[in-house]
Amino acid sequence: MIIRGGASLRERSVLPCVFQESDARDNGRSLSLRLFLHREIPEDPRLRQQWNDLAARMERPEVFYTWEWAFAMQSAYRASLTPLLLLAYEGDDLAGVGSLATDSHNAVSFLAATTGDYCDFLSPPSRRAELVEAIFKELGNLKASSIVLANLPEDSSTPDALRRAARIHHFHLYLRPAYLCAQVELGTAEKREERKSALAGKKKLRRYLREMEREGAVTFAHLQSWSDIQQALPGFAAAHVARFAATQRVSSLSTAERRHFLEELARRLSDTGVVTLSLLSIGDRPIAWNYGFQFGGSWFWYQPTFDSRHEENSPGYCLLARIVMDAGDMEGMNRVDLGLGAEGYKERFGNRTRQTLYATITNSWSRHVQQILRYRASTALNRFPKFESRLRRLRKRILRRSG
Repeated sequence: MIIRGGASLRERSVLPCVFQESDARDNGRSLSLRLFLHREIPEDPRLRQQWNDLAARMERPEVFYTWEWAFAMQSAYRASLTPLLLLAYEGDDLAGVGSLATDSHNAVSFLAATTGDYCDFLSPPSRRAELVEAIFKELGNLKASSIVLANLPEDSSTPDALRRAARIHHFHLYLRPAYLCAQVELGTAEKREERKSALAGKKKLRRYLREMEREGAVTFAHLQSWSDIQQALPGFAAAHVARFAATQRVSSLSTAERRHFLEELARRLSDTGVVTLSLLSIGDRPIAWNYGFQFGGSWFWYQPTFDSRHEENSPGYCLLARIVMDAGDMEGMNRVDLGLGAEGYKERFGNRTRQTLYATITNSWSRHVQQILRYRASTALNRFPKFESRLRRLRKRILRRSG
């Protein structure tokens, strides 16, 4: 049974949704979850603590799974997204979180899909199948027009849980590869020292730094307090917008929603040391930035940019090299995650990858087949770029004639 709307998080006068656990390790015992449906992210200290405890118990904890991330999304994107939050309780304890959202067409997605490099359902891995089954049942009741789950880590237990839940609740599931995320696995103390020495000794890095030093002292800083980050954010945003404009692209930071999101996230996480705004400066003038995170043993290269006037000296490359070296000196830091995107420099730094998946879920067989055919067609075209280019030109001609 689902409690909807503004029901108290602590209300327990409901019948549980019972699911039979088929895993033999549980000896067929009956496991129960009570689902509470909310159309907003409650600002509740107890929920925040329990939510983040679940995030810390994931296969690999990520900042994108935190309550603060969901709340910042709600705050910044309330005009285009409505939270569809499913909280699963066992007794008084939060056992699972489905942080979803609906748009104006009633399509369902992860709430963090447009901002989070990784998205997932939150629960201990042993409870994931049960949680996903409960969520699928409710999504069926809501008659969602479509369900799209982007940026799902392949190494999560969720893909298997999705397959199982889709069979039980008669959905058609299509899972396909999405992004291959480059990572720098830091390894042993010996490996860290080897990497640090190799980076510091690179001729091009030393050359870039020498050229920049002609204008003034080159310094690096990692800002973590809200006051420092707040002061540096306008310069970071302006540089990001200018950098994209220089290449005839539109920066995500040209929108008020994105700037609001980054500000709200930094403010909410400022007392934790998670948000880390890294800067490379010449004198007192920053010329490269990375809005990133230190969370769960990862230093995340999330949103970098640099001053285009210094492009010839690759300040972004220099800043990333410094982050990798500094991360190697930190106890408990296991990797530098370079996130979504297939930029060439990431491959040069990375020594391993992490695959993400894109899941589409529908109760319509025809839409399911269309999704598969569309993806396979686009994949085939990508293998033959000249043919794809001809098709695009032909399409433009047809559109011009029909107009």
